[in-house]
Amino acid sequence: MPEPVTPEPIMPAEPATSIRERLFLANEKMTSIRWRICALLFFANTINYMDRQVLSFLAPLLQTKIGWTELQYGYIVVAFQAAYAIGLLVAGGIIDKIGVRLGYALAIGLWSLSAISHAFARTALTFGICRFFLGLGESGNFPAAIKTVAEWFPKRERALATGLFNSGTSVGAILVPLTVPWVATHLGWQWAFVFTGCFSSIWLIVWYTTYRSPADHSGCSEPELLHIRSDAADVLTKVPWRRLLVYRQSWALLIGKGLTDPVWWFLLFWLPKYFAADYGLKVTGLAAPIIVIYVAACIGSVFGGWLPAQFIRVGMSIKAARRFAMLACALCVTPITCIGIIHTLWMAIAVISLAAAAHQGWSANIYTLASDMFPKSFIGSVTGFAGFGGAVGGMLAAWIVGLVLQKTHSYSAIFLVAGTAYLVALAIIQLLVPRNDLVTGS
Repeated sequence: MPEPVTPEPIMPAEPATSIRERLFLANEKMTSIRWRICALLFFANTINYMDRQVLSFLAPLLQTKIGWTELQYGYIVVAFQAAYAIGLLVAGGIIDKIGVRLGYALAIGLWSLSAISHAFARTALTFGICRFFLGLGESGNFPAAIKTVAEWFPKRERALATGLFNSGTSVGAILVPLTVPWVATHLGWQWAFVFTGCFSSIWLIVWYTTYRSPADHSGCSEPELLHIRSDAADVLTKVPWRRLLVYRQSWALLIGKGLTDPVWWFLLFWLPKYFAADYGLKVTGLAAPIIVIYVAACIGSVFGGWLPAQFIRVGMSIKAARRFAMLACALCVTPITCIGIIHTLWMAIAVISLAAAAHQGWSANIYTLASDMFPKSFIGSVTGFAGFGGAVGGMLAAWIVGLVLQKTHSYSAIFLVAGTAYLVALAIIQLLVPRNDLVTGS
């Protein structure tokens, strides 16, 4: 594959000394609007995972009421991930073209309507259709969020910002067991889907009425704008989507996500069923294990985003800091290979919690790796491309997991494969991209 060619940037990078002088001379106070934007992204991801998690949490109950098999449930999961994969191929490009303000609003509008529609499903087929459109809408979430972070944060803060907003996925997964059992018990399982699906309407209004780019945001002061632009100037040449296929950086991200995202999908969609099958837990008894696991995942997301900044602070390059953080996360996942020989509930919860935390830390860094290697103007597309790999990997994994469980009724082999995926992915990333070469197009 060709080495990236670096043309002259459209405008020269501003020297750091000049930035410091302008910050010193500026009369305006340094604002923190970028962190408010990060908070909006956090709530979007919380809502995203509430909508996504309701079905998996109710799966043991619905399997009895609807009567689907393990393989049919696998197909329902595949329907979501197939749509998610298809959507990611185009969502990033659309968001790059129309901007994150409108693009994010359209995405959350579609997935909210799809989430509510689950209340009207009565067969495995109709659940699959609802999941397909939910996946299509949710495919716009991460391309929009990562592009927003690239617009609002300098590179040294992006992993932390990504870790913070990505922790919303775990918070959403925590809120589901705190609310869904009560709603399902007192109002019926249908209202659980309506309940979670309605939250996004408030977010949609707040986002569309308040979000602006840094240069156009009235609350963003000159010092904060200078801080956001403190990196070397991006080359603004846009890379056609098809050009992604020739860059090693693109394939490193796609393969890295393709090998590791399925582990998260598996934890997200099968954990309630795993605890119900191996430990006999009912819907009301699932809350404590799920909450503990996703609290750990939430902590891992923030810690994983914080860790590279500490490595940079002691003198590491951005590239080395990112890779060391990813290695630490990969190693922390490996204990789940031992699930097959663990026979106590809380020991299993502890090992899975560590793996979930490590995955979220890994995720914060692999998403940020995209903005390390690609210009802001193309972050949405490359994030969508990498996410496509993760969704396809998840789709294949869901089908395989369904087959394995249908035939063996054992989760041991699945956890064994999951525990090795991250080290393999990191080795491939290192092989394909030994340096964080910036792709600039040609």
